[in-house]
Amino acid sequence: MKRALYPASFDPVTLGHVDIAERAAELFDEVVVGVFEKPLKNLLFSPTERLEMTRLAMAHIPNVTVMAYGGLTAHFAQQIGTQAIVRGLRAVSDFEWEMQLALANQSIAPDIDTVCLMTSQRFSFISSSIVKEIALNGGVVSHLVPTHVEKALKTRYNQLKE
Repeated sequence: MKRALYPASFDPVTLGHVDIAERAAELFDEVVVGVFEKPLKNLLFSPTERLEMTRLAMAHIPNVTVMAYGGLTAHFAQQIGTQAIVRGLRAVSDFEWEMQLALANQSIAPDIDTVCLMTSQRFSFISSSIVKEIALNGGVVSHLVPTHVEKALKTRYNQLKE
């Protein structure tokens, strides 16, 4: 059985993330979507909130499991028995960073390959950061995120305004 890990912070999960997971699920028997608990960035949502939002966003994909993890991605990939780490590329500017990550992961876990999927054109401009900025400033994000994420963003930003 070919198993892959698709790791990210998913703060929040976007339709671009869902697209990559759906396409990875067609290539692998099983895909574990790994929600990284403590990335080195300012997070809007807690690990529990991000895990639940991601589970709901991926629920329609039968061979996808969503799990939280901490520590090194390569170690988690080894722990759960994956053969590949899946990453999404939106633009050429992503490539250098993803190559560095892939080489770092390969130095830790040489038996695990990195597979980069080009983001579908309609999602190529979406990032969690852009989604958060649009939502923060009252813009419409319904075409960028699942409905439950749109509601969570509105709720969180209303809480922060109070």
